[in-house]
Amino acid sequence: MKHITVKGLKLEYRDYPATLANQPTLLLLHEGLGCVTMWRHFPEKLAEKTGCRVIVWSRAGYGGSEPYSEPRTRHYMHREGEEMLPAFIAALGIERPLLIGHSDGGSIALIFAGAFPEVPLGIAVMAPHEFVEAVTLAGIREARTAWATTDMPQRLARYHHERTTQVFADWNDTWLSPDFRDWNIEAYLPRIRCPVLAIQGENDEYATMRQIDAIAERVPGTELIKLANCGHSPQRDQESAVLSALAGFVKKVSV
Repeated sequence: MKHITVKGLKLEYRDYPATLANQPTLLLLHEGLGCVTMWRHFPEKLAEKTGCRVIVWSRAGYGGSEPYSEPRTRHYMHREGEEMLPAFIAALGIERPLLIGHSDGGSIALIFAGAFPEVPLGIAVMAPHEFVEAVTLAGIREARTAWATTDMPQRLARYHHERTTQVFADWNDTWLSPDFRDWNIEAYLPRIRCPVLAIQGENDEYATMRQIDAIAERVPGTELIKLANCGHSPQRDQESAVLSALAGFVKKVSV
């Protein structure tokens, strides 16, 4: 594991080198409870499939990355997309990255692409959120029950260690707070200029297909993939299909 200091915070990341010349750098953005190691072997397989350099990192407070000193706000994804992500990209000297985001990471990728339309070569989002749905809140309430009644804390502790309780509370409490109900990033979508691939499972427990349909309605040329027998984590539930889709998208935008 490597570390880099961004805006005064030491962040962990892994860097899988390119095996083919003249390929874009793929930057993976994790979900609301994720981190580098929770991607498991997916980044390595993606690097092998595409020949691209693949970088995966843990946002501040996740995994082995240092936390922010102040509490989370309802604008936490805006902060990541407009401040920390561009700073991380600049710190590594990456030009025209192709962003691949899952869940919260997908939302952050959309914010970044709307705020800095000239930077990304393309973005691929898996199960992103642009607005809050009733099914999202129901799924997050179920997660709160699972936290209290199952071994979920112990399983997450393998990844977030002594910060596990805070990681869960930051995510769960923010999404269930009354002032988060009107959270919405749809205004960023018409500003996006790069190609977009949006993937979602038909059995997503945290969202309906309106999430990716809304992207296609506002970003011309968006490619949608709707996967059967797939929940909120397409990269795990339909790994082979997702790897193939991402490889095709990389090839398309690299021409």
